[in-house]
Amino acid sequence: MPGRNARRPMPCDRHRPEGHVGRAASNFIFNLCSESSEYSLSLGRNLNRNKMFNSFGNLIRLTTFGESHGKCIGGVLDGFPSGIMIDEAFIEREMRRRRPGQSEITTQRNEKDDVEILSGVFNGRTTGAPIAYVVWNRDARPGDYESIKAVYRPSHADYTYQLKYGIRDYRGGGRSSARETSARCVAGAFAKMALRQLGIEIHAYTSQVGPVKMSRDYSKVDFDLTDSTAIRCPDPAVAQQMIEYVKGIKEAGDTIGGTVSCVIKNCPIGLGEPVYNKLHAQLGNAMLSINAAKAFEYGDGFDGIELTGSEQNDIFYNNHGYITTRTNHSGGIQGGISNGQDIFFRVVFKPSATISKSQHTVNDRGEEVDLKVNGRHDPCVLPRAVPVVEAMAALVILDFYLLDKTRQL
Repeated sequence: MPGRNARRPMPCDRHRPEGHVGRAASNFIFNLCSESSEYSLSLGRNLNRNKMFNSFGNLIRLTTFGESHGKCIGGVLDGFPSGIMIDEAFIEREMRRRRPGQSEITTQRNEKDDVEILSGVFNGRTTGAPIAYVVWNRDARPGDYESIKAVYRPSHADYTYQLKYGIRDYRGGGRSSARETSARCVAGAFAKMALRQLGIEIHAYTSQVGPVKMSRDYSKVDFDLTDSTAIRCPDPAVAQQMIEYVKGIKEAGDTIGGTVSCVIKNCPIGLGEPVYNKLHAQLGNAMLSINAAKAFEYGDGFDGIELTGSEQNDIFYNNHGYITTRTNHSGGIQGGISNGQDIFFRVVFKPSATISKSQHTVNDRGEEVDLKVNGRHDPCVLPRAVPVVEAMAALVILDFYLLDKTRQL
């Protein structure tokens, strides 16, 4: 019988070499394995609950904080270049594009979304220090969720959040609420102001709501018309159809999803990496981190499977000394690297999970219950998702622009 202090066999035992040198090496490997195993066990005990990741980016890094019905939403934008002129009126306009209560087809929560910049800006310019800011929640109603705090809302993060963290803020979803995206729009506004100095433009718009959609040919789109309609579709006739469709969905106590298209113009050649940091992969990562986003495609995307290689290939030619392509099926990115053409992509958003219709579900005790939500919610998230898509695209492009500047001395 082995003694109480006899060690357990380790996975490395079967690889123990023979001889004096072998024993020394064996002991080293054994000690390493033992320490690693004990550390892993200790780590598992100490981190019984998972930590939450709240940061995005490489050289430009955004960390957001706050909950839907807490005191505020905020962010810290680190690594932002110094000397960038800041237009606070522009930041306010960007926030108004995302703010709730802006029309009859958005949630009626009435937040002004005024931004209070705490640091990183002096005399109208960025200083290079972390840019910290808050957006105070003025119209939070946590009491609206008291009656359903123990209920798992269908297709919400309630159940998964509870199981993962062992605790959840039931007030409108807390951290998992789309209210968090207000902090992204502030950071995106800063990134846009920097990109504006480089001549880079980002235009997103609602291209489809339910079955109602506009042409996929963005070259015919007048981006100046995007904000002229409540649905943020730059085709006035199609926009009206979308609005009427959303109104009907809202009256029925339901919600509807759709697609946001985005075009990035004047992006320089060379942004992105060929393997693990592809530009389109990071854009997809950014877009799919947005609440309710379910799919991402760039260039021809899924439509490309209907074309042959000879049909889809972008043919190079010499345009008066400038090498370019005759088509842009690639969506401005080839081999993970921007090629100087317009970058264009689409993001699919699901219908908002909060609906006014009664639904069958369970509570945290496993009891089956009926759920009817009477709070404020978006019948369609698309109008307010448009500025969020632009914000995340701006953060990615600025981050990759700065990364590209580190490649050569």
